[in-house]
Amino acid sequence: MSMGPAGHVARSIVRPHSETSRYAPIRTFLRTADGVSVDSVYDPASVVYDGSPPPSRDLVFVMAHGFTGDVDRPHVRRVVAALTDYAPVVSFSFRGHGRSGGRTTVGDREVLDLAAAVRWARDLGHPRVVTVGFSMGGSVVLRHAALHAGVDAVVSVSSPARWYYRGTAPMRRVHWLVTRPEGRLVGRYGFHTRIHHRDWNPVPLSPVEAVPKIAPTPLLIVHGDSDGYFPVDHPKMLADAADGAAELWLEPGMGHAEHAADDALLARIGDWAASRAG
Repeated sequence: MSMGPAGHVARSIVRPHSETSRYAPIRTFLRTADGVSVDSVYDPASVVYDGSPPPSRDLVFVMAHGFTGDVDRPHVRRVVAALTDYAPVVSFSFRGHGRSGGRTTVGDREVLDLAAAVRWARDLGHPRVVTVGFSMGGSVVLRHAALHAGVDAVVSVSSPARWYYRGTAPMRRVHWLVTRPEGRLVGRYGFHTRIHHRDWNPVPLSPVEAVPKIAPTPLLIVHGDSDGYFPVDHPKMLADAADGAAELWLEPGMGHAEHAADDALLARIGDWAASRAG
């Protein structure tokens, strides 16, 4: 395999004839700063036939999925398809998920995976990059924007505000999955997610600590008021930490992350990103 200028290793690239090549998806492995291979996909913007304004050509979304997701999961592909109505989308499987290498650190080293995807999006020629993350991915886009900068807008959906939260039954199950040997076996064989056995050392910057470092980059925080994992004190804590520099959408009746984000919400996110990024 050959290493490209963005540090990515090409695995499979779809290239139809030259008249349609700009509509072709690209699939590749990216190489992170710590040497992990990350399975990644570039989906061009949707082709418009109805005379409506075409999707943005200089904007690109980089989508970060939730824990136990991956780039081929139907709920991830649905979000990607919705966002391509507005701009091309780079999606990827976090380390330890799907076909990517390594083991998940549940939000810590995943910032390096997102950084590789953002770098690839820039190398593909897009001057405006918007990161959109869900749940664990929502925490990663916040931390990435604080630690690495270099994006034009950030959308965080269903993110926790603080680490080690066990206040709901679903989060207690997640902690069992991550911290117990038998839980990690369930993660590997039941969810195709390989979980690192080591505790964080040091404990990474939390989402709520990251938020004040993001301004002046536009930030949108989206959360459902029926989220079974993280109650509404989490998004309110994040918005308070932004001190007026973030928008907060509390969505009535919405549950958690990609599964709960309907097409109407994704369309609103697309409109917001197109108007705020750059």
